[in-house]
Amino acid sequence: MSVQVRSIKEGQPAGISSSSLPSADLACLFSRQALEKFEPGEAIFWEGDEATNLFEVADGMLRALRLLGDGRRIIVGFMRPGDLLGVSLKERYLYTVEAISPAQIRRFPRRVFEDEVARHPRLQEQLFSKLRDEMIAAQDQAVLLSRRSAEEKFANFLLLMKERGNSEHRAIVDLPMTRLDIANYLGMTIETVSRTITRLANGGIIAAAGRRSIKVLKMETLRLLAEGDEGEQWMPSLARPGRYAPANA
Repeated sequence: MSVQVRSIKEGQPAGISSSSLPSADLACLFSRQALEKFEPGEAIFWEGDEATNLFEVADGMLRALRLLGDGRRIIVGFMRPGDLLGVSLKERYLYTVEAISPAQIRRFPRRVFEDEVARHPRLQEQLFSKLRDEMIAAQDQAVLLSRRSAEEKFANFLLLMKERGNSEHRAIVDLPMTRLDIANYLGMTIETVSRTITRLANGGIIAAAGRRSIKVLKMETLRLLAEGDEGEQWMPSLARPGRYAPANA
């Protein structure tokens, strides 16, 4: 792995002494750290590695995944700028994190981080908020997996990505991950994901907005479908030609 980073001495972040660390904001603890650059597919850390550092996503998108005993992989979440990695209070990382797009990461030694959090109540509050975010993300995925149909799952996924995205266009949903990633996250096959996208496009609900983004044409219909309230009314004729780009797996 070719990571571009300045060295960090064990137990202390580069360029910061313990006495000079900002005391009011978690983001400040990471802001003075060196940026590490990762290419798509590179791992930031691996499941089971000793959790010696925490990481903040500065740019790009990442995926968190776990490998099952039979070799299958389960994606448990997607991370964007501002998210923290490895924040769970465990001695070893609970999952592997890989870059989906070119990414930049800042790391902070866990030992120093825990000392700072112990000394500053405001940091404790912010850490609790981050742990709560992890719980909410896990609940979001549980809701997605509980949906009955592929269309309901994918509609919920689009709305979730839209809410957490940073696109300036409210109808555009950026999806830098592959359809295989989406399938692994939703507990579906890649073929089912592709068929579902085509069906929603043929129904006039979504359209391609670029190689890695989708435009929502009928937001209210998408919301109703996500809740399972739209029934079969949106479905196109089986003879109607597809209007969506080929799968970008």
